[in-house]
Amino acid sequence: MSRKVDYLRDETASRLVERLLDIKRTFPHVLDLGANAANIARSLTLPNPDPDPSKPSSPPLSTRVTHLIAADSSPTLLHRDASLPFNDLISITRDVLQDEETLPYSANSFDAVLSSLSLHWINDLPSLLAQVNNILKPDAPFIAAMLGGDSLYELRTSLQLAEMDRRGGVSTHVSPLADVRDIGGLLQRAGFKMLTVDIDDIIVDYPNSFALMTDLQAMGESNAVLGREMGGIRRDVLSAGESIYRELHGNEDGSLPATFRLIYMIGWKDGPNQAKPLPRGSGQANLGDVLKGGEKS
Repeated sequence: MSRKVDYLRDETASRLVERLLDIKRTFPHVLDLGANAANIARSLTLPNPDPDPSKPSSPPLSTRVTHLIAADSSPTLLHRDASLPFNDLISITRDVLQDEETLPYSANSFDAVLSSLSLHWINDLPSLLAQVNNILKPDAPFIAAMLGGDSLYELRTSLQLAEMDRRGGVSTHVSPLADVRDIGGLLQRAGFKMLTVDIDDIIVDYPNSFALMTDLQAMGESNAVLGREMGGIRRDVLSAGESIYRELHGNEDGSLPATFRLIYMIGWKDGPNQAKPLPRGSGQANLGDVLKGGEKS
């Protein structure tokens, strides 16, 4: 994978590690699951990570991580940037996994598990989330970002309309993605507590739809759907899709926007000292009175 198409993974990793700023603790042993080219490690070493304008100078988040294990099933991608300077700014071990769906780590091993733009390739996500919960120490967070929902909706709709017009039917050309409404339930069933799930859009402008598809292929994000139609998309469909894309979604400057919808999630492994909600019915204040400013009717 070329570094030229790292812009999406780098930006997503940067936004993900910012969430560590809200957790006031250090992390002795951290796992980056599905590390790709160690984009999270690179983001952890960036100076002044705090976006708060009142804190113009802040230490890199790597100062709060004692050791990071970057794990991925692709040895080529995982070691691609091993010689770059950021490796000297963080204690990192690269671990090649035989299978990202079966984690080879012991229970209660990690103080945090991070994952950026890899979960959407997992076939059995409920099983993987349960394994992540198992390898975390009590009261440790799992923080992840994955593509989901309406990602690339501009490309999807344009190709679908083009195929309907030229072929009278629709084929699958983009991998299916999880819906944000499903993620909370999956985390809960895996045993996570104190869940936070939100979405964030990254919109990238391309000169044309062909440049977008070329970058998707270079990112390794081409279609992975089993049983998809063999062969490439017909030229007449591509040409029609380009025209429809411009008509429905084109920018005034002639560029074409592509929306990457990111689902960010935080879940905590249960722990004895973790804050827990009070039992139902234990409240001492009447909500109606509170909303009325304490006035009684």
